[in-house]
Amino acid sequence: MFILLAKGLIFFMNLMGRGSSLPGKLLLKIDKNILTKLSRNYTVVLVTGTNGKTTTSFMIYNILKNAGLHVINNSAGANMTPGIVTCFVKNHHFINRNTEKYAIIEVDEAYLRQIATQIDAKFIVATNIFRDQLDRYGETTTTYKFILDGIKNRPNAKLILNGDEPMLGNMPVDNMCIYYGFSHYKEPEINANTESIFCRDCKTPYEYKSSVFNHLGEYACSNCGHARPSLDYSIEMTKLYPDKSEFSISNEKYIVGVPGLYNIYNALCAFTVASELAVDKDVIKSTLAVQESKFGRFETIAIDESDLKLLLIKNPAGCNQCIDTAAIDQNKVALMFMLNDKYADGTDVSWIYDGQFEKLAAMNYSHVIIGGDRAYDMAIRLKVAGLDTGKFQICHEYADLLEVIKKQKKTVYGFATYTAMTSFRRYLVDKGFAESVK
Repeated sequence: MFILLAKGLIFFMNLMGRGSSLPGKLLLKIDKNILTKLSRNYTVVLVTGTNGKTTTSFMIYNILKNAGLHVINNSAGANMTPGIVTCFVKNHHFINRNTEKYAIIEVDEAYLRQIATQIDAKFIVATNIFRDQLDRYGETTTTYKFILDGIKNRPNAKLILNGDEPMLGNMPVDNMCIYYGFSHYKEPEINANTESIFCRDCKTPYEYKSSVFNHLGEYACSNCGHARPSLDYSIEMTKLYPDKSEFSISNEKYIVGVPGLYNIYNALCAFTVASELAVDKDVIKSTLAVQESKFGRFETIAIDESDLKLLLIKNPAGCNQCIDTAAIDQNKVALMFMLNDKYADGTDVSWIYDGQFEKLAAMNYSHVIIGGDRAYDMAIRLKVAGLDTGKFQICHEYADLLEVIKKQKKTVYGFATYTAMTSFRRYLVDKGFAESVK
């Protein structure tokens, strides 16, 4: 009865174009074990980590769907317990159809301990660990402990781990581990702002043979021997374009239909999970090639004659990858920035000074549009970065932002923190420019 009422609530909220974790919150108050019951007949893959959770889980979901499997996913990124309960409720059928079912569930790092206790996951996927929301997580060691504790709550799950992430290599667990990463990329580029460059186990600085970006790469500790594990799935070649990327695995070329080096990591992770689930390689290849950007992760929204590309930024590492991806574009563009400091963004916005916004100063841009609760902080950072203040336009209202975007008649790269992205995107849904994420 209560599940039926919750499904009705989800239906009416979808009619209003609003996703919500409210049904899940209500059910958890009635039955604290509801998630265990709802997930019982699924093969569950839990996807966690600082960056890439939403895109990676969506890639895995699309691959399994195209393979003809029955699969669900919390696609809007509602990745805490109430949102995950809501996802299972929405897809719940009261009659057992006797078909094998899969659930690809994105999980907030801090909630993995709780979720892993309640869901009998077959796989736990960890993408990376970066400095993020310092007021909530603290340093990367705190996030590592969240993930480690979650894994220890599910010792029978197979782990899919980013082998290039020093925090995730050779973890003290009994689980079977599958590692993915880059077999070689480039010479190390470790600088003062690079995170997690000291050994997880003995705090000695790592030595790098190669690096991909930030602290991800082929690392080794000369003191205690902690080093990158052998890779089970690896990238051998990459080519980056403004709208896609190419890479090779086992000497076979693949294309992923979303740009950015970080999305090659996401695609490799999805490839690894799908391969471990015995999905045909041709299905994986064809799905990745037509993969579309999702929910503010380089999502393109047509606004009259302008194309707004929404780029979610929430920490220095992810922000810098978005900047690098946008900087590939040599056409005349406009730049937009929306900085909020709400709880879901992280109330400390000082991280923007570790973002390499200086790289954007070399782009061919006509306007710099700035909004959000901390618009003036963002404007100061961009001024320090060398962007032309004569092209700055601060907009405090979404209506003003929308009108300025309409006038551009070109690509607008929109860098936005989480609540700024979601609230502005919701405004665009109401105005008929974007589709609601169900």
